[in-house]
Order: sequence, then structure tokens, then C-alpha cells
Amino acid sequence: MRLVLLLVMALLAAGARAEVAVTDDTGARVVLARPAQRIVSLAPHLTELLFAAGAGAQVVGVGAYSDYPAAAEALPRVGDAVLLDLERVLALKPDLIVVWQDGNAPQQLQRLASLGLPVYASRLDKLADIAATLRRLGTLAGTAAVAQARAWAYEGELAALRQRYAGRRELKVFYQIWHQPLLTVNGKHLISQALQLCGARNVFAGLAALTPAVGAEAVLAAAPDVIVTGRAGSDGEDRLDLWRRLRATQHLPLLTVDADTLHRSSDRIVDGVRELCEKLDAVRLQARP
Repeated sequence: MRLVLLLVMALLAAGARAEVAVTDDTGARVVLARPAQRIVSLAPHLTELLFAAGAGAQVVGVGAYSDYPAAAEALPRVGDAVLLDLERVLALKPDLIVVWQDGNAPQQLQRLASLGLPVYASRLDKLADIAATLRRLGTLAGTAAVAQARAWAYEGELAALRQRYAGRRELKVFYQIWHQPLLTVNGKHLISQALQLCGARNVFAGLAALTPAVGAEAVLAAAPDVIVTGRAGSDGEDRLDLWRRLRATQHLPLLTVDADTLHRSSDRIVDGVRELCEKLDAVRLQARP
């Protein structure tokens, strides 16, 4: 009898240890009876973070454009930021869905919530939030050790860049995230934070919208020292063509950076920040008398 009692107590203790819980970026408590074994990710950067946190083997479905790492490309697609295939989501039998709170359509998120499935909502406002998200996803997936190691590495790389470029001569930068229509970012965007880390100032940091539309006249009036945009993919478009044609900007350095790293809120953003800092520093060196 005593042996049976000890076994029952051991099983109960193991069950208690198996439960995992975190608070997501909306303040909601996400509690799982055991680490997630079947995860659906609804944004490319969240897919990347799950793999970086050591949970790639548990990801069974992803949103459109989840193309990194290579293993993610082979996973079933369940829709995009605007429209989800909820039947396909349910068919995958997920025990955790990771959503982009500010990117996935609110109506779709409401429909997901009505299904009663565990949902972790992510909202990445700061570069530091990426490390925190890695740790939370690792907790939910039972891969905390891997996630912690990657979070520490990310924080170390970011700190080294911040230290390296501290005190650099400030450059005024217009960052173009799209060319038709002409879109930029405000001071709250991660790209603007990356510019600041590199010793640069976003000329449209004060605008209210996160990704505001601006006119070429407003860009000229802001008098940037540098214009930067994400490199075009295979579409063959020259996204800096406008500035090459305008006489007023022909003298300005026109830079391109890897959009896949700098524009995605994953741990790979540190690679994008590094490239951005290096290219801006080269502009400083060229401007020396």
C-alpha cells in the first residue's frame, strides 16, 4: 500500500512539473497541461523564433511566407495575415497557436479564440522583446535550455553592437520600407530602434503611425544624410529608382540592406542591425575630409 501511495505521489508530482505557463504580450496567462507538442505559427518571424527556441520539431503548421529556416518551407500552410484556413488549423490538432497580435487580422484572432485552443499572442515593441519571447516560447515548448542559450547569445550580440557604435557621429536617415506607395517607419518601430543603435536618427521618428506613408517632398524637406531601403527580391524592381532620378537626392548615399533579417522581428534581426551599422559607418568614413 505504501509503495502504491509513493507511486501515485510521484506521478502527481511529475504531472505538476509537466504543466507550463507564461504570460503573453497582451497580459493573458497561457497555461498548458504539458509542453506543446503540436504548434501552429501564424507569422514568419514567429516561425523563426520557434525554431530558434528549439521547438522546430513541434511546429506542424505555419502562416504564409514562413521560409526560414529551410525546414519551415516544407510545413503545411494555414493562411496569411488576412485570412486563415481554420479547418486546416483544426485538422493539424494543435495544442498551441502562436499569433502576431498586431499583424494577424483581429477577426481571425477572434475566431481562433472562439475555438478554445491555447493561443500565445506576440507583440514585439522593442529589440529586447525578442529575447524575452524566445524564453517564453521555450518554456511553452519544453525547450527552455535551448531557448535560454539563444536568448543570451542574441542579447550578447546586440550589446556588442550597441557598445561598438556608441558615440558615432549622428546621421539623419530616411528609411524606406516600400516604394509604391512610399512608406517609412516611426520612432517606435524596431527598424528605428536599430538606426538609433547604429548612431543614426530616423527623420520621421515623430510621426504617429508605425509605418506611415510620406511624400517625396516631405523626404526632401527632412534633409536626410542617407536613404536606406530593404533589398529587392526577385521582382527586378529598383526600389531606389525615385531617388536616383531626382536631382536633389543624386548626391546622397543610397543604401540597401537585407530585408529578410532587418524587417523581420526574429533573432536574426541582429544580423540586419549589424549590416545596417556597418554600411552607415562606411558613409561616415567616406564623408571624412
